[in-house]
Amino acid sequence: MTEPADVLATRTAYDTVAADYADLLKDELAQAPLERALLGTFAELVLTGGGGPVADVGCGPGRITTYLDGLGLDVSGIDLSPEMVAVASRAYPELYFRTGTMAALDFADGALSGLVAWYSVIHTPPERLPRVFTEFARVLRPGGHLLMAFQVATTGGTDFEPRHITRAYGHDLDLDAYRLPPDRVTDLLAAAGIEVTTRVVREPGEREKSQQAYLMARR
Repeated sequence: MTEPADVLATRTAYDTVAADYADLLKDELAQAPLERALLGTFAELVLTGGGGPVADVGCGPGRITTYLDGLGLDVSGIDLSPEMVAVASRAYPELYFRTGTMAALDFADGALSGLVAWYSVIHTPPERLPRVFTEFARVLRPGGHLLMAFQVATTGGTDFEPRHITRAYGHDLDLDAYRLPPDRVTDLLAAAGIEVTTRVVREPGEREKSQQAYLMARR
């Protein structure tokens, strides 16, 4: 099957920025109490539900993966970018990272107790999000937990907001991204069999241009 052009562009972009991305964001979570609280709540839900495998999908350099590991989760990381996986594996050799695509995850049906998609669906064209969310539902066990983070569309309503990124993390890029409407994402998850239970939207931080959304959901 021919790989979609946007998948190739996303892989190329993150291969290009991997080392600088990891360096620039390595302390980001330490300055983000709300995000730490949400990750902690997600971890508690998984553990009180009996624990089990968790996947950090679109793990990048592994900063969220290692944080979840520190909270006691049995977590591994998956990323489209081989360079990101290499950076993560060097930084956290005690954890397992591998390349993969969120549209075709290498897990059996119902294998996961939890899945995190931390700003990792933002490069997927909106018309392909239903397939991605159906894949999330496939690999989550009944009652399994999902945590998502993404930038909120500034246009309001249910429209996705496309952006083209030409420079980031000190590199010239050719990459599309999307700010997402939380209501629309909630509806798409519901159609895939995943029910949103908690929604948090915060105002933009100092270096951000839009609100940030966090959704917790259950299969």
